[in-house]
Amino acid sequence: MYAVGGINSRGRRQETSVVCLATSVNVQTNLNVSQYSTTAALLSPASEPIVPSDRIPASPSPALKTVRIEEASTCAVMSLHLSQCRQNYHQDSEAGINRQINMELYASYCYQSMGFYFERDDVALPGFSKFFKKLSSEEREHAEKLMSYQVKRGGRIVLQDIKKPERDEWGAGVDAMQVALQLEKSVNQSILDLHKLASSHEDAQMADYLEDFLEEQVRSIKEICDYITNLKRVGTGLGEYMFDKESLS
Repeated sequence: MYAVGGINSRGRRQETSVVCLATSVNVQTNLNVSQYSTTAALLSPASEPIVPSDRIPASPSPALKTVRIEEASTCAVMSLHLSQCRQNYHQDSEAGINRQINMELYASYCYQSMGFYFERDDVALPGFSKFFKKLSSEEREHAEKLMSYQVKRGGRIVLQDIKKPERDEWGAGVDAMQVALQLEKSVNQSILDLHKLASSHEDAQMADYLEDFLEEQVRSIKEICDYITNLKRVGTGLGEYMFDKESLS
């Protein structure tokens, strides 16, 4: 809860509360009272209305109040009312969905990097390129589905910075598949934790919704494990080239 200063009809300073969710990055924001007089009037007591914006002094500094918003990863100034469709949707679940959106976008980012790496002329494995680009699209689709679910439950989407992939060179096909396997397991564990969180808050709808994601993660993990086994069997060089041509194209 933060206070925005204003001047009421009796010439006294009026404090108006603005509700803000918890966040993770420090943000410095300047709120001009003259620009927000309508919102301030709605939030302040009826007995002491706020002076119209054209009557608020343009200077000196009382017309400008600096509001510090702490921890900005999950925070925004909320509207005057919560979503009408929100029911049995815990704030921890809402924050967890936002974290999962970020993780899905990070996975998509990594797979996109892999896809174009294998398209390079000095790598030239189009089957691997196609496979990783498909994974990138799937992860991005998962993020969009979670965004839709967040809105459907009356939550608020708060996007965060997407971390860059830890590397730009992905080595041989088997090396990239090993990285993909660990990434899929990390995403799977994150969804499992989110499912557990939903269950702890007795949110059967969210738990049921996440189970489709878990089933897809299990299939992806098995598929990548099979590819790793066969790539180890055929080796690099000609074997990798034939695997790319016959199994991934």
